[in-house]
Amino acid sequence: MNRILVTGGTGYIGSHTVVELMQSGFEVVIVDNLSNSNIEVLDGIEAIVGKRPAFENIDCTDYVAMNALFEKYTDIVGVIHFAASKAVGESVEKPLLYYRNNIGSLICLLEVMKAHKVHNIVFSSSCTVYGQPDAEHLPVTEDAPIQKALSPYGNTKQINEEILSDAAHADCELHVILLRYFNPIGAHPSALIGELPNGVPQNLLPFVTQTAAGIRKELKVFGNDYNTPDGSCIRDYIYVVDLAKAHVIAVSRQLENKADTQVEVFNLGTGKGLSVLEILNTFIKVTGVNVPYQIVGRREGDIEQVWANPKKANEILGWKANTPTEDILASAWKWQQHLAGK
Repeated sequence: MNRILVTGGTGYIGSHTVVELMQSGFEVVIVDNLSNSNIEVLDGIEAIVGKRPAFENIDCTDYVAMNALFEKYTDIVGVIHFAASKAVGESVEKPLLYYRNNIGSLICLLEVMKAHKVHNIVFSSSCTVYGQPDAEHLPVTEDAPIQKALSPYGNTKQINEEILSDAAHADCELHVILLRYFNPIGAHPSALIGELPNGVPQNLLPFVTQTAAGIRKELKVFGNDYNTPDGSCIRDYIYVVDLAKAHVIAVSRQLENKADTQVEVFNLGTGKGLSVLEILNTFIKVTGVNVPYQIVGRREGDIEQVWANPKKANEILGWKANTPTEDILASAWKWQQHLAGK
């Protein structure tokens, strides 16, 4: 039996990926220290799949605990590494926490993997590595220049990509797939798992749904004076379930020895940019629920516009993000209503 270790597996993207892995026949063990997630996520996964994944409450920077994990689960054949602190603003305020956690956890993981002869890792990276691309590089391909990071969080993604490339260069058995996500949104169609940030949401859609539900007074739209059609920032919003399915394809690609090179890079996005105001207005149209909002000044570190050219992932992985935006936003609202009823 092929078992996949999913670090950060009770988190937003991690939990959806665990569901897709299990529904594809993989055994899974989740490692998570629950610093930004909830143990009840396991109940949601079990309700969807009909089986509870193995779970270990471990910090990925703890070598002794991680080594013991690999000794306990000797059937691990691949790793998907999500575990990381991910709030851009917080990373500016607490850079050392982010460097210790995000970089230290990867180094520890790679050391333990090598000791236990596990050679496949899929890494959760980000389009933040591209910064604000020049107009000539929009939409963004994997060959677009890596720009100086605008935050310690973004810098940890760049550094970790470099660490993985260096580790693969030194170890011909190590196979790496770097998945650079654009902006994941939405929830599982069952509404049994979804995005559940601790405290004030850092991402747009949870803030929209919480405002629609009356939990928050109003949504702040940061800037309407950008060089975009309606003045608000443009992003490539990708459905989290579509994103999760790409991880299953990536893991399978490694296990079937289909990789073209030791380190492969894929952008995961829709290929279409939507503005903050477009998302907001579409949400209101789909749900029929009003969302009070206020235009405020620009937010430091925000990129004006970025969206993916997903052609490489479409052609090589045979993967495509094609869920309609209306369905994605409806799933997010269904999840918010599920939370309200708990």
